[in-house]
Amino acid sequence: MSNITTITKVPMGQKIAFGFGMLANQMFPAIISIFIVVLVQSLGFPGWMWGVVSLVPRLFDAITDPIMGYISDNTRSRWGRRRQYVFLGSIIMGISFIIMWQLFKENSMDYNFYYFLFWSLVFYLGLTIFSVPYVAMGYEMSDDFHERTNIMAVAQFIGQWAWVIAPWFWILMDDKDWFPSSEVAVRELAIWVAIVCMILAMIPAIFIKSKSTLNEDYEDVTFKNILKKLRTIFVVNFKEALKMKPFRKLCIATFLVFNAFNTVAAFTYFIIVYYLFDGVTGPDGAWWWPTLFGSIGALVTSFLVIPAVTKMSKSLGKKKAFVVSQSISIVGYIMLWFLFIPGKPYMFLFALPFFSFGIGGLFTLMMSMTADVIDLDELNTGKRREGVFGAIYWWMVKFGFGIAGGLTGLIFSIIGFESGAATQTEEALTGLRLFFSGLPIFGTLLAIYVMSDYDITEERAGEIRDELNKRKTKNIETKQELINGN
Repeated sequence: MSNITTITKVPMGQKIAFGFGMLANQMFPAIISIFIVVLVQSLGFPGWMWGVVSLVPRLFDAITDPIMGYISDNTRSRWGRRRQYVFLGSIIMGISFIIMWQLFKENSMDYNFYYFLFWSLVFYLGLTIFSVPYVAMGYEMSDDFHERTNIMAVAQFIGQWAWVIAPWFWILMDDKDWFPSSEVAVRELAIWVAIVCMILAMIPAIFIKSKSTLNEDYEDVTFKNILKKLRTIFVVNFKEALKMKPFRKLCIATFLVFNAFNTVAAFTYFIIVYYLFDGVTGPDGAWWWPTLFGSIGALVTSFLVIPAVTKMSKSLGKKKAFVVSQSISIVGYIMLWFLFIPGKPYMFLFALPFFSFGIGGLFTLMMSMTADVIDLDELNTGKRREGVFGAIYWWMVKFGFGIAGGLTGLIFSIIGFESGAATQTEEALTGLRLFFSGLPIFGTLLAIYVMSDYDITEERAGEIRDELNKRKTKNIETKQELINGN
C-alpha cells in the first residue's frame, strides 16, 4: 500500500518548519568550510592531513547515505518514517560538532589529527541520520506539482541565510577584540553554532506531521536484514533509480552545474585579493570584499532569485524555468570577467543578481522535480522510496564535490598559482579568471543540453498522480472487501 498522503496545499507553518531544517542543513557545512582553515593556519596540519580529514568523512558519508535511505523508507513506527531520525540526527550533529572543534596547539599534531578525524566521522554519521530522512520528508509533504516547488522555495529561502551569515565569521574570527586567536575563536564559536543549529534541525521533527506506518508492508529494518540488503542498497537501487531517464538527467545536470561552481568557488577570494588588491589584505586592502561577495550573493538569492524562479516555474514549467535561470547565470559569469576591475571592487556587485541564478535556482527546481520522479517510480514499482532517491541524488552531489576539490588543486597547478606568495604572476591571475568564468559556463551549457528533453511536464505529472490515486483507491476497496468477507 502506498504511503503517500494526498495533500495539495501545505500550511505555511509546515513549510517554515521544513525551512528551519534546511537552514541547519546548510549552516553546518558553511561554517565547516570556514573553520577548517584553522587546521592549517593555526594547528599546522600538512597538506596530506588536510586531504585526509576532508576526504575520508565524505567517503564515509557516501556509504552511510544509501543505507540510511533504505532504513528510513522501511521504518514502521507510530511517528512515521522520518521524524525520529531527524530528531536523533540533530542531537548527534550538535554534540559532535562542539567536541570536534575543541582543538589545542598544546596537543601533538598527530593527536589533533586523529581526534578531529574521529569526531568528524561521528558528526557526518549524525548528518546522515538527520539529512537523508529530512530531505525525504520534504519530498512527501505534497503531491501537487507546483506546491512542491513552493515548499522547496520556502526551504531554500530560509536555508540561504546560512550563506549570508557564514562569511561574516571570517571577520569575527580575525577580530582580536573578540578572540586572541582563530584557534580560540573556533573552539568558542563552535558551541554557539552547534546549539543554534541543533535546535533548528529539531524543528521539522517536532512540527511536521506524519502518519503512523506501523501497519505498512515494509521490509524488516534489522541489522541482519540490512547486511543481507547491501547489494540491493548499493547496486539494485542505484541501477533502478539511474535507469529512470528523468532522474538520471536531474543527477547529471546537478553534477555539472553545482560541481563546476564548486571547483572555482575558492577562486573568488584569490581573484579579489590578488587581482583587485594586488595581494593586500586587511582594512587597506581586500578585507571584507570576499565576505561581501558571498553574503550579498546569498541575499540576492533569497530575495530575488528564489521568488523569480518559483514564479517562472509556475508560468513556464520546471524545465523551462531551469533553462532560463541557468542562462541568466551564464550572463552573470560573463559580466564577472569584465566587472572584476582593480581599484573598483564595488563593480562586481552588479553581476551578482545574474550570477546568483545558477545555484539559487538549481536546488529549488531540482528537489521539486525529484519529488515528481519519485511519483513515477511508485507508478513503476509500487514503492515509495523518497529516502533512496534522496540519498542517491545527494550521493551524486557529494561525489562531485570531492571531484571538484581535486580539480581546484589541479587548476592551481596548471595556471602556476603560488600558495603563500605575496603576489601572483599576470599569467596565473588571467588563468584564474578564465577558469572562474569559463568552467561554470561550460558546465551550465552541458546541463542545459542534458535537460533539453526532460519529459515530466505538469500534464505528465498530473497523469501519474491520477493513476496513483486510482491504484490507492482500488487497494483500499480491495482491503475493505477482504475485511467484510471475513
